[in-house]
Amino acid sequence: QVQLVESGGGLVQPGGSLRLSCAASGSIFSSYAMGWYRQAPGKLRELVATITSTGFINYADSVKGRFTISRDNWKNTVYLQMNSLKPEDTAVYLCNAYYGVNYWGKGTLVTVSS
Repeated sequence: QVQLVESGGGLVQPGGSLRLSCAASGSIFSSYAMGWYRQAPGKLRELVATITSTGFINYADSVKGRFTISRDNWKNTVYLQMNSLKPEDTAVYLCNAYYGVNYWGKGTLVTVSS
C-alpha cells in the first residue's frame, strides 16, 4: 500500500507561481512512476505531467514550458513547479503513483484568480 500526501496548493494571482509537493510512503519509491493530474469543477480528470522511474518526463500540451515535474528519490517526494499560472489552471491537483497498481492522493486545491 502506498500513501500519497500532497501539499503546496493555495490562491495565487494570474502570472504567479506555486510549487506542489507529494510525499510518498514505501521503500521502493524510486521504482514508482509518478504523476500529477488535475480536476477542475465539472470537468474530467486530466494528466498534467508524469515522470518515470528512469526520469522520462511527459507534459500535457497546456502546461508545457510553464510547469516542471521533478522527483527526489532520497526524500520519497515528487514536485510540480508551476509558473505563469493562468485562471484555467484552477483545479484540484492530485498526485499519482504507479507500480502495477495506481495509487492516488487526496489532492490539493490550486486557485488562480485576481
